[in-house]
Amino acid sequence: MSALPNLRHLRYLVALHDHLHFGRAAAACFVTQSTLSAGIRELEAQLGAQVAERSKRSVVITPLGHRLVARSRLLLREAEALVAMAAEDGNPMAGTIDLGVLPTIGPFLLPRLIPALGRQFPQLRLALREDKTGNLLDQLAEGRLDLVLMAFPYDTPGMETRMLFDDAYRFATRDDDAPRPVKGRRFDLQAQIDERNLLLLEHDHCLHSHALPALQHAAEVGRVNFSSTSLHTLVAMVSEGMGATFLPDLAITGGILKGTRVVVQPLGDAANARTIGLCWRRNAARRETFLELGRFLHTWAARHVKPWAPA
Repeated sequence: MSALPNLRHLRYLVALHDHLHFGRAAAACFVTQSTLSAGIRELEAQLGAQVAERSKRSVVITPLGHRLVARSRLLLREAEALVAMAAEDGNPMAGTIDLGVLPTIGPFLLPRLIPALGRQFPQLRLALREDKTGNLLDQLAEGRLDLVLMAFPYDTPGMETRMLFDDAYRFATRDDDAPRPVKGRRFDLQAQIDERNLLLLEHDHCLHSHALPALQHAAEVGRVNFSSTSLHTLVAMVSEGMGATFLPDLAITGGILKGTRVVVQPLGDAANARTIGLCWRRNAARRETFLELGRFLHTWAARHVKPWAPA
């Protein structure tokens, strides 16, 4: 049986990949530059292949090195999880979880959720990272994150998921541009879209991914503007009379409309909802922790996450 690379050398490789400098990589690993350089050479000798090309001025990671880094991150993450499990001594709800969260979820959910988590699991700590869905899933696959709080539907191959609650969308306009309800007539979403400039987030945000089917037509006739980068920016633009948008209940009940001229309308049968859930790597060492966390979040959300309702 061939000898296996040790975790220390894999950590050196990951650090070298991230810093592209032997001195900075060594500092990140708390070793001398000569120790890290020797470790990389030992790894290459063991593999029989080069993982980094060196010159006096630069370091270039080889294609093989890049592939090894992705796997090494996972191995290091799982090794750390195994050590954490032993240290927890039978308490899976302890230690630190590196959690990725969407910017369309985090600001509106976490301020309410984190205190409840602290009371329920006082030994559990969350290290938060906010980013777009694709970036978070890449970091999860690479072992940079343990868990992602995200919106579905979304394709997550190689991952395990736990759905928590639904989060419906509402039609948002400036108060003096709000559609006036007509007795006996249902809300005509398509007509409202056709009459206004529609503002959404950039294409790789979940608001666009989970958009209503009616938006397809709006996009085709060029009435959609995808230039905004956050829900707060969208609300500010709508408040200035620049168009209309869709907002999820989490943001509305989380206070995003305070101090603005934006009002929201229910969509009736035209409504669409995203589903908020957790995602982690299949067969993760801390799977039981994530399942328990998911059970708690599902129960908590049923009591504390309420849909928007007209005043």
